Amino acid sequence: MNPNTSDMTASDIYRRLLTYVKPYWLVFSAAIFAMAVFAATETGLAAMMKPLLDGSFVERDPQTIKLLPLGLIGLFLIRGVANFFTEYGLGWIARNIIKNLRTEMFERLISLPASFYDQSTTGQLMSKLLYDVEQVANATTDAILTLIRDTLTILGLLAWMIYLNGLLSLIILTTVPIIGYLVYKISTRFRSISKSIQDSMGDVGHICSEIIDGQREVKTFGSQRYETKRFEKVNQKNRQQRMKKIATEAISQPLIQLIAVLGLSGVIYLATLPEMLEKISVGSFISFVTAMFMILTPLKRLTKVNSKLQAGIAASHSIFELLDQKPEQDTGTQSLEQAQGEIEYQNVNFYYNDDKGPVLKDISFHAKPGETIAFVGHSGSGKTTLVSLLARFYRISNGSIRLDGIDINDLKLTDLRQQMSLVNQQVVLFNDTVANNIIYGYQGQISNERIVAAAKAAHAWDFIEQLPQGLSTQVGQNGVLLSGGQRQRIAIARALLRDAPILVLDEATASLDTEAERHIQAALETLMKQRTTLVIAHRLSTIEKADQIIVMHRGQIVETGSHASLLAKGQHYAELHRLQFQDK
Repeated sequence: MNPNTSDMTASDIYRRLLTYVKPYWLVFSAAIFAMAVFAATETGLAAMMKPLLDGSFVERDPQTIKLLPLGLIGLFLIRGVANFFTEYGLGWIARNIIKNLRTEMFERLISLPASFYDQSTTGQLMSKLLYDVEQVANATTDAILTLIRDTLTILGLLAWMIYLNGLLSLIILTTVPIIGYLVYKISTRFRSISKSIQDSMGDVGHICSEIIDGQREVKTFGSQRYETKRFEKVNQKNRQQRMKKIATEAISQPLIQLIAVLGLSGVIYLATLPEMLEKISVGSFISFVTAMFMILTPLKRLTKVNSKLQAGIAASHSIFELLDQKPEQDTGTQSLEQAQGEIEYQNVNFYYNDDKGPVLKDISFHAKPGETIAFVGHSGSGKTTLVSLLARFYRISNGSIRLDGIDINDLKLTDLRQQMSLVNQQVVLFNDTVANNIIYGYQGQISNERIVAAAKAAHAWDFIEQLPQGLSTQVGQNGVLLSGGQRQRIAIARALLRDAPILVLDEATASLDTEAERHIQAALETLMKQRTTLVIAHRLSTIEKADQIIVMHRGQIVETGSHASLLAKGQHYAELHRLQFQDK
């Protein structure tokens, strides 16, 4: 892993990209050999002009006249076979590289800490995974194919020209440094434009993702025109960057070809001087001129491929930036099969960003096994952050959190999270069947009876039975085919089935109507007797039986006690209770 991706040069990035070719070196070597054969047929085609004219039209050699057509057919047969093996071999390598890169990126995405996702957008990440990787495919196939095959073709044709006449070839070679300098300057611009295109594609993807996820809000609030303008802005920026790339390509290719043609024109002028015509045969002259003009085609491809190559390098840089992100740090070495459920926070402080001050200040509380601890407070008081620290989604800035007397940083991350079930405020369901969403994360085989039992305990079975295919019904993306309450009950069934000693409920009944909430509360009360439960609550009616209620305000604990004792104090909790029930 390279920790300094931002400091990598273009050559460093390309060398790193080529390490992905290494496992396929045998196929790559065969493809290069096929390229060399193809390039040789180009030179062979120019070389055939000499016997075609000198032997057929000047000397009228019958043997030459007979063999040339057969030689031409053989040359194109070899050329066709070489072209197939080149393109198929490189294409096979490229798709394997793409598959491997996407696998690495996906594995990195699911191992990155929560803080990374706080600073990234879905659209940008999807752009890396889909668009940027395809740019790499162009860099590893089209670019390599053109760079190697066309370079070999040019070298072969130049060698043939030097063989025919060294003096005339020298004129062509004088254009090489000028073309090289232009290619270098154009490469820098292409790379800069390609980076801007990738950024703009990320913005396009981000807005599209937001609109797809929030299409109901857009329609409800009549924001179609606003969103259209917002999309038009990033779409226009993407178009402008694309046009810059097209303009650079359009200018660079004729400019480089013009320089090459100036050299060719000089050669033709000198070759037609009387003293030169005496030294060169008709066949040699036509063969030389043919080789000169044949150089223009691979030279054009070389200048054109530069944009793909630079786009691939810029895309590789974007991909390596993601791959070089540090995954969640698991410094724990201690295993834990089954926790008792004792949780202790000791003087915990947490900062998302040192410049913005603490989110949590000096948090301390103790939950005994089987107790229910509820957290209440205004939005932004730090309730969800406090609970997130227990699962090590974020690392505490100072203080300690202990599970069964063990510092959670000493526990293996997998073992720590295995002790917890989570029902979040924003329920996440996967585009799969109801059954697979309930057993999500469950290790090993499980019977339908247990799934049904969990669904019944979560009061979800009544509506599941009514679905077209029962447990086998597809729920759609993020459960879009279900109501909010139905999604929440499936999430609760998932937590029940996991049967972990610690249960985290983050506004778990927020989307349920009063009757459904009453059923769920009954199921949860039975479940809470057997495990330690941390409840983040908005509806105070759901936590009246909690063993301990912790009231938070601006990242601090301001009150602790039972429902009755906190009401009796008449302070923060009592005020929250009064505000919530004043209209009832």
